[in-house]
Amino acid sequence: MLDRDLLLNLPEEPGVYLMKDKNHHIIYVGKAKILKNRLKQYFTAVENHTPKVRAMVSNVADFEYIITDSEIEALILECNLIKKHKPYYNILLKDDKHYPYIKITIRDEFPRIMLARKMMKDGAKYYGPYVSSAAVREAIDIVSKLCKLPTCNIRMPRDMGKRKVCLHAHIEQCIAPCARPITQEAYRKLIAYACSFLEGNHSELLQTLTKDMETASEQLEFEKAALLRDKINAIKKIEERQKIISDKQTDEDIVGFYRQDNKTFGEVFFVRRGRLIGRHSMMIDKTGDVTDGALCSEFLKQFYGDCDDIPPRIYTCFVSEEHDLISQWLTGKTGRKTVVKCPIRGEKKKLTDMACKNARQNALDHLLKNSGQNVSKAVLDLKEKLNLSKFPHRIESYDISHTAGSNPVASMVVFKDGKPARSQYRRFKIEEAQGGDDCQSLTEAIYRRFRHARDEMAMDETGTLKQAKFLPLPDLILLDGGKGQVRAIYDLLEKIDMDIPLFGMVKDDKHKTRGVVTAQGEEIDFLKTSQAFRLICSIQEEVHRFAISYHKLLRKKHMIGSVLEEIEGVGPETRKKLIRHFKSVQAIQKASVQSLAEVPGLSAKVSKNIYNFFHEKS
Repeated sequence: MLDRDLLLNLPEEPGVYLMKDKNHHIIYVGKAKILKNRLKQYFTAVENHTPKVRAMVSNVADFEYIITDSEIEALILECNLIKKHKPYYNILLKDDKHYPYIKITIRDEFPRIMLARKMMKDGAKYYGPYVSSAAVREAIDIVSKLCKLPTCNIRMPRDMGKRKVCLHAHIEQCIAPCARPITQEAYRKLIAYACSFLEGNHSELLQTLTKDMETASEQLEFEKAALLRDKINAIKKIEERQKIISDKQTDEDIVGFYRQDNKTFGEVFFVRRGRLIGRHSMMIDKTGDVTDGALCSEFLKQFYGDCDDIPPRIYTCFVSEEHDLISQWLTGKTGRKTVVKCPIRGEKKKLTDMACKNARQNALDHLLKNSGQNVSKAVLDLKEKLNLSKFPHRIESYDISHTAGSNPVASMVVFKDGKPARSQYRRFKIEEAQGGDDCQSLTEAIYRRFRHARDEMAMDETGTLKQAKFLPLPDLILLDGGKGQVRAIYDLLEKIDMDIPLFGMVKDDKHKTRGVVTAQGEEIDFLKTSQAFRLICSIQEEVHRFAISYHKLLRKKHMIGSVLEEIEGVGPETRKKLIRHFKSVQAIQKASVQSLAEVPGLSAKVSKNIYNFFHEKS
């Protein structure tokens, strides 16, 4: 066990601490401005910690710490130690891959264009980052064709003029220095075109090429003019495919997050020279108890700890207390001022919103691919709109139906991942609530539903639960009713200790779905064309239909029973025989004495009583 006396002698200086379990494995690495204060927080008032921190502390058998001169040094050391040890309780990105770049060796006499995995301080020009090596190769191929640069392994100037013309030269996609030597000045002009294209200076490049085309045309060099025309058209097509983020030639990264259950999906947009050139998506596990600010800080430290290309500006969707500290760290890492900000309005806020929107779509894609369930976008929209902490895979809805208080019934319908699960629908006869009180009727039905669920959970797990009718529990409850019904069920769930999100589905004056209401009376409106709203409408219609159909069935049985009960000699068994034979009271009413006598076990006297009963009444 941890020796708590160690906490009394901790230094009041910045540093890094390493938590260890009983096997001396490092399970958590953190940094602190004041080590003594931070470490004492872990082992005092444990009941106030999040479940994740409580679990971590319960496994700590020992710890060690490293004193640093400043908090910025502690942050750098923390990043390195997390990368090295990958502690279980730290937030860890799913990958730490290096992004590929396009490299142009401009210091060479005849520069070459190639793929590079890391940026080096070798005097070369680097463009990127790109999200995959395939994207880099495609870009190199486009640039090489536009500028007719060689893509083979020719060494210049040594091999110039010593080889035969290849296929690329025959189809006018290469200047063919292998067969036709080129001057260094002419070659560097082509490289300058390539650099200008990669830097996004398309307008300047287009002006130069247009001018060269017009000059070639005036000099009657029509083949050259046609080739320049084709280059211009190719650049225009590529320009159309690139999304312009800013008219300013800015370099920046846009970071967005979307939280779902115990996972967070991140999205980074790479904007270089005002254009969106790539993006990267990732998933971060075990983030359910982590605050938005802490999540953002941990992500930035890990993502940019190994990154070679760090832009001067990084915009995030979450505010963090460590943004200034991380900005100092990145400034030291890049050698120029680097700022991390969370915009709250304007164009940059729109960009972080766009990144969040893409992260949200990644969350839905992840569910579709990995959950084994047919998750719908409507359910994801509903989770977001209702601000639910977990994904509502199972939605239960309840409604009451009666006629002036008689034959009251309750219906329960189930939607799994946005689709009705009819085999799991349930019906309840209301036995205790009187006078058609919807609140009391709903309370009775839902109490019975959870009582049955608890009975099933208490059963032996050796197979009994396979026949469970009221498990699993719902992730969300929607009532067909307003504030009164919601408040009544909210109180019930509190009494039986069930923490399940609850809302009521309210209707407008035309009896159409309008939105949902909380137990506090707050109404949440939906965009009428949204998929979430359509899902709520379908749930409300289905639970209403199911309740009415059950009520009609009971009322019909009650009417049949009550009419036939008045006939002398017709008991319960005879009633069953009559209904089985004629199917309805109307058919019995129209039957002749001879037809009635054909019912097995029905005497002639009873047949005549039945016939007389209906015909005397008519």
